[in-house]
Amino acid sequence: METNVLDADLRRRTWELLQPGDIELDGLVVHTAFDSSREPEMHQASVEVGNIIADHAGHDPDETFVYSGTDNTEFASNQHQGLTLDDESFVWECQQLLRDGTFDLVFYFEADADVAAVLAGVREAGYDATGVSGSADSPADAAIGD
Repeated sequence: METNVLDADLRRRTWELLQPGDIELDGLVVHTAFDSSREPEMHQASVEVGNIIADHAGHDPDETFVYSGTDNTEFASNQHQGLTLDDESFVWECQQLLRDGTFDLVFYFEADADVAAVLAGVREAGYDATGVSGSADSPADAAIGD
């Protein structure tokens, strides 16, 4: 399958997961070149992107932590949340998806974060990323900065 078709499918699936919920969400798809042998680097990228999201959502990244839920049956092994230290409030969620031999990192976060600034920060950190607007009328309209 062509990369463009895979990317469009992933954006569609990300947009669908943002629909409707208790809170308005936006998303971010980060493409990596990390395969299964580079899992520590993938985890570090997840934390780095999560910190960028936290910063642009009005949280001090040093006041957040990553909950991976390895002892919680409600979480998959490649699903993580960024939570605040003081009251464990939601900041972001990440799913690490292995596609065509490499991982894509799919993040969800509250729509009041500056998604354009998040996207710019993630790209400045050297990652290939696309924002996904949860408030778009369709998946075709949801891509930000693509």
